[in-house]
Amino acid sequence: MPTVVVLEGDQTGQELLLEALRVLDRSVIDVELAFERYDLSLESRRESENGIVLEAATAVAKRGLGLKAATITPEGKGDVGSPNRILRERIGGKVIVRTGRKLPRIRPVAGIHAPISVVRMAVGDAYGAKEWREGEGAAEVAHRTETISRGVCSDVAEYAFVHAKRAGGVVFGGPKFTVSPVYEGMLKEEMDAAAARHPDVPYDPQLIDATYALLLSTSGDHPLVIPALNRDGDCLSDLVMQLFGSVAGAESLVLGFEGSFTPSVVLAEAPHGTAPRLEGKNVANPLAMILAAAALLSYVDDRRAANASRAIYEAAFESLHAGVATADLGGHASTNEFTDAVIESVRRKLDVWSTL
Repeated sequence: MPTVVVLEGDQTGQELLLEALRVLDRSVIDVELAFERYDLSLESRRESENGIVLEAATAVAKRGLGLKAATITPEGKGDVGSPNRILRERIGGKVIVRTGRKLPRIRPVAGIHAPISVVRMAVGDAYGAKEWREGEGAAEVAHRTETISRGVCSDVAEYAFVHAKRAGGVVFGGPKFTVSPVYEGMLKEEMDAAAARHPDVPYDPQLIDATYALLLSTSGDHPLVIPALNRDGDCLSDLVMQLFGSVAGAESLVLGFEGSFTPSVVLAEAPHGTAPRLEGKNVANPLAMILAAAALLSYVDDRRAANASRAIYEAAFESLHAGVATADLGGHASTNEFTDAVIESVRRKLDVWSTL
């Protein structure tokens, strides 16, 4: 029986995780899953001095499947910080994939209609960099030492081409290798190498600044897959989500690899934060967490799980098309009502498909 490691979170992050778990119930998807739960709330992380994060990371690495709620990142110096970097490093996460896609009844920016996937580094670059300052007053200088590895660059580039081939898309964009040929050029070298291995996948490399500009003028005829450094990809992901109308409209996947380009560890989550102002009001949008659950099922080696994954995706977007949406997407449904609509639709689909 597949085991999903559930990483509980804070505020609406925890509330929306519970909605996703409702969808993953066996009575809904007809797939038996075991759940191993870890409390990653801020209180628990502080109490354990991040020990609980290390335990959770070990469990995800062992089980291969994780579903994470949004968590609070305290701003105070010396506090526990965000669990994300620890989790990504400990599970061997190399690649983060976020796909913006057209949402029913929501008008995207410009003429964008085809999906846009950002495939970025999960570790290294600006995150976890060594920082320090020297001097005083106007002469004070800040330093930062960033590192990336060829192995991670290779994983990002290869997965981008594999993803583009599967989606019928174009590998587009890239780093600012003209200004930084040694550092950022490493990713461009691996993109070129992956392009040589996948001559059947269209390849349109661009500098990162041109990538931003061209995204606003794309015709949207073909899906785009953008390989990116960690920091660039983080910024690009937020832009792409908003181009399609909402940061709550897509799932986020952290992928780990062991000796091959097939993911050995998958950690699914929503790309948005904990929205403290919405806590307890039953109005937050559960779409991204529900899609994260659907994406996770697609990595379970079971035909029924694959069917359930597709059913959840279809049910979520069909609910939006039918006008069942939370306020942020122009609707009047509560959090629970949207999830209820998805569950009803999933059950109906799976029941019908079982007769075919």
